Amino acid sequence: MHILRKAFYDEGKKLDAKGDREANCWLCKEPIDYTATPSTTPSSHNLDHFFPVSTHPDAQEDPTNFRHAHMLCNQSRGKNAPSLGIGEAVADWW
Repeated sequence: MHILRKAFYDEGKKLDAKGDREANCWLCKEPIDYTATPSTTPSSHNLDHFFPVSTHPDAQEDPTNFRHAHMLCNQSRGKNAPSLGIGEAVADWW
């Protein structure tokens, strides 16, 4: 997993150098600080799993499950579904 994590970080760093928004945090859409060592500051890079490892252990090493994220955003999300960022949810009965 260490090799996969490093390769994914390197991919994000290359995308960031090109100005590609795919290198941004997939949760908040803001740029990630690729100058910081991964997982050392709130705005540094952290590999997030779209499907949490706790519920999908088989997808832990699947690169299609990897997402670029800020360490803080990933920690805040935990194993919960990501926020869509579109405001309050409407009640089911509505």
